[in-house]
Amino acid sequence: MEQGEVKSNVHPSGDNRFKLLDRAITKHHGRGDALIEILHAAQGIFGYLENDLMVYLANALKLPLSRVYGVATFYHFFRLKPQGEHTFVLCTGTACFVKGANEIQKAIEHHCQCKFGETTTDNKVSLISARCVGSCGLAPVSVLDDSVAGKMTPGEAVKRIQHWQEEIQEVAA
Repeated sequence: MEQGEVKSNVHPSGDNRFKLLDRAITKHHGRGDALIEILHAAQGIFGYLENDLMVYLANALKLPLSRVYGVATFYHFFRLKPQGEHTFVLCTGTACFVKGANEIQKAIEHHCQCKFGETTTDNKVSLISARCVGSCGLAPVSVLDDSVAGKMTPGEAVKRIQHWQEEIQEVAA
């Protein structure tokens, strides 16, 4: 087997998603400098980056687990837990913090009865904080299901989440 080539036999778990992941690793020739791209592929295939998956990647790429974990935890777009149906990403960078992101965080955590970094007990809304989303002129900024919402207020943030919850309840009815 040549360097960068990944053995793509059946994974011991029997999970065929590993075949897809092996193809992504092979596409990048098993190079550790393609870690971000491979983590994106892994998250796309598995939905999130669980610990066993990061160990698998570290071994396949011949990288220390600490590097794989460090990259996965540094970037806000990587998830280490299953995600809810909707995501509310709150920017906590300097501009957003100064403009009231901490008040938005308190209001949402009170409403959802969970902390940022967690998913609501009904698995409908994941609360994520990001160090910066690059839209400082719109501070405080949130990213709601991949759409940027600027000049957010605590009340507006809670209304957006309530809308998701009502939408979910209507579908269930």
